[in-house]
Amino acid sequence: MGQNDLMSNAEDVADQFLRVTKQYLPHVARLCLISTFLEDGIRMWFQWNEQRDYIEATWNCGYFLAACFVLVNLLGQLGSCVLILSRNFVQYACFGLFGIIALQTIAYSILWDLKFLMRNLALGGGLLLLLAESRGEGKSMFAGVPSMGEHSPKQYMQLGGRVLLVLMFMTLVHFDLSLISILQNLVGMALIVLVAVGFKTKLAALTLVLWLFGVNVYFNAFWTVPAYKPMHDFLKYDFFQTMSVIGGLLLIVALGPGGVSMDEKKKSW
Repeated sequence: MGQNDLMSNAEDVADQFLRVTKQYLPHVARLCLISTFLEDGIRMWFQWNEQRDYIEATWNCGYFLAACFVLVNLLGQLGSCVLILSRNFVQYACFGLFGIIALQTIAYSILWDLKFLMRNLALGGGLLLLLAESRGEGKSMFAGVPSMGEHSPKQYMQLGGRVLLVLMFMTLVHFDLSLISILQNLVGMALIVLVAVGFKTKLAALTLVLWLFGVNVYFNAFWTVPAYKPMHDFLKYDFFQTMSVIGGLLLIVALGPGGVSMDEKKKSW
């Protein structure tokens, strides 16, 4: 009974948070979600020569193609971010960012680095949630897609987004036997499963937001490292990627898990 009361109180706190923030939470979520693309696009501008030289040396593709790669990343990311923030052509902007993720996965050999690959897939999950959130009735580019049973394509996008989003947390698991690490892994994995299956989703997602934000500020404090050190860029990259995943989780908090979830099924039980 005590556990039920605790869970009920926690859900009441989450509901109260939603009531207070419902008007601006989706805007904050979108800003967090695109933050890694915004930061990377700006970095392409300030590190144009370094990025071009890296691509030219890695792929031996010549000056022109390397410069085109940097230009596509710069314009593609900044342009898509502007469209998303202004709520114009959001679906096309999301697909543009999907293309940027795929391009960078190949160009920077992320495909062979499991940690970075899972983080990129988690970013894709966040974009799926944004795509689902922007999908208006009668205006969707999926308008001709038939529904599978009682569920719409939007609901399956929400399911795919939830599942991909939790991959970020797999990169934070620490395989050591200290008590703190064991507890952190157990609690984190429990919350991950709840979000993935859509059970107590808003509460679990909000808890993950708080936990991930604390971990991000503590471990990825790039502002404490001088800008000329390589570690500064690595920490900055990780920080904004994590903020994007936080943005995806905030979308789940704001909009719910969608129709393909245990929370939705409970309503019909």
